[in-house]
Amino acid sequence: MTKQIKLRIYPDGIVQGEVEGIKGKKCTEYIGIIEKLLDAKVVDSEYTSEYYEREMIEIYEEENVKIDGGI
Repeated sequence: MTKQIKLRIYPDGIVQGEVEGIKGKKCTEYIGIIEKLLDAKVVDSEYTSEYYEREMIEIYEEENVKIDGGI
Protein backbone atom coordinates (compact mmCIF):
# COMPACT_ATOMS: atom_id res chain seq x y z
CA MET A 1 0.00 0.00 0.00
CA THR A 2 1.20 3.48 -0.84
CA LYS A 3 1.96 5.85 2.02
CA GLN A 4 -0.33 8.89 1.89
CA ILE A 5 -1.40 11.90 3.89
CA LYS A 6 -4.98 12.87 3.05
CA LEU A 7 -6.25 16.32 3.97
CA ARG A 8 -9.84 17.61 3.93
CA ILE A 9 -10.45 21.33 4.31
CA TYR A 10 -13.98 22.31 5.31
CA PRO A 11 -15.66 25.67 4.58
CA ASP A 12 -15.46 26.64 8.27
CA GLY A 13 -11.65 26.30 8.18
CA ILE A 14 -11.43 22.97 9.98
CA VAL A 15 -8.84 20.66 8.47
CA GLN A 16 -9.03 16.90 8.83
CA GLY A 17 -5.92 14.87 8.08
CA GLU A 18 -5.43 11.14 7.78
CA VAL A 19 -2.28 9.08 7.34
CA GLU A 20 -2.63 5.86 5.34
CA GLY A 21 -0.24 3.03 4.58
CA ILE A 22 1.94 3.48 7.66
CA LYS A 23 1.53 0.84 10.34
CA GLY A 24 2.18 1.17 14.05
CA LYS A 25 3.24 4.19 16.07
CA LYS A 26 5.37 5.46 13.19
CA CYS A 27 2.27 7.14 11.73
CA THR A 28 2.25 9.65 14.61
CA GLU A 29 5.54 11.08 13.31
CA TYR A 30 3.54 12.60 10.46
CA ILE A 31 1.46 14.78 12.77
CA GLY A 32 4.30 17.30 12.91
CA ILE A 33 4.56 17.33 9.12
CA ILE A 34 0.84 18.08 8.80
CA GLU A 35 1.12 20.87 11.39
CA LYS A 36 4.03 22.47 9.52
CA LEU A 37 2.32 22.20 6.13
CA LEU A 38 -0.81 23.90 7.44
CA ASP A 39 0.81 26.21 9.99
CA ALA A 40 -1.67 24.76 12.48
CA LYS A 41 -1.87 22.69 15.67
CA VAL A 42 -3.63 19.35 16.06
CA VAL A 43 -6.43 19.65 18.62
CA ASP A 44 -7.88 16.14 18.36
CA SER A 45 -6.73 12.81 16.96
CA GLU A 46 -7.93 9.24 16.58
CA TYR A 47 -5.98 6.14 15.67
CA THR A 48 -6.94 4.07 12.64
CA SER A 49 -6.72 0.28 12.65
CA GLU A 50 -3.29 0.58 11.00
CA TYR A 51 -1.95 2.16 14.20
CA TYR A 52 -2.51 -1.14 16.00
CA GLU A 53 -0.84 -3.24 13.29
CA ARG A 54 2.83 -4.10 13.31
CA GLU A 55 5.05 -2.94 10.52
CA MET A 56 6.35 -5.94 8.65
CA ILE A 57 10.10 -6.19 8.81
CA GLU A 58 11.82 -8.64 6.54
CA ILE A 59 14.95 -10.26 7.86
CA TYR A 60 17.34 -11.98 5.51
CA GLU A 61 19.86 -14.44 6.86
CA GLU A 62 23.00 -15.15 4.97
CA GLU A 63 24.42 -18.61 5.31
CA ASN A 64 28.08 -19.28 4.57
CA VAL A 65 28.93 -22.85 3.76
CA LYS A 66 32.51 -24.05 3.51
CA ILE A 67 33.03 -27.18 1.45
CA ASP A 68 36.19 -29.16 1.90
CA GLY A 69 37.31 -30.15 -1.60
CA GLY A 70 39.60 -32.98 -0.44
CA ILE A 71 38.87 -36.38 -1.91
